[in-house]
Amino acid sequence: MNYKNGKDVLPPRLLKELQHYIQGELLYIPKPEQTRAPWGELSGSRTSIALRNKEIFIQYSAGRSAKNLAEDFYLSEESIRKVLSKMRLLRQEASSVTK
Repeated sequence: MNYKNGKDVLPPRLLKELQHYIQGELLYIPKPEQTRAPWGELSGSRTSIALRNKEIFIQYSAGRSAKNLAEDFYLSEESIRKVLSKMRLLRQEASSVTK
């Protein structure tokens, strides 16, 4: 986040109106919702977790236990079960779309 002086970027009328509410303090102005990237999009975290979850599902389908997967992926067994449940649901949705 870059600091910008309001005098340099705002029209004088808007600057005067803002000074009515806040003076000499930092003010964060968020991006509009439609321009914000979803969580993990920019950092690659979303893709990384999706790949991890796919690998968990593949290994579970090949016979690995939830306990072993939890140890290997440093997650709780409950987290592994949630991943598996979500992956099953995604598979069902994908297969119903292709039919």
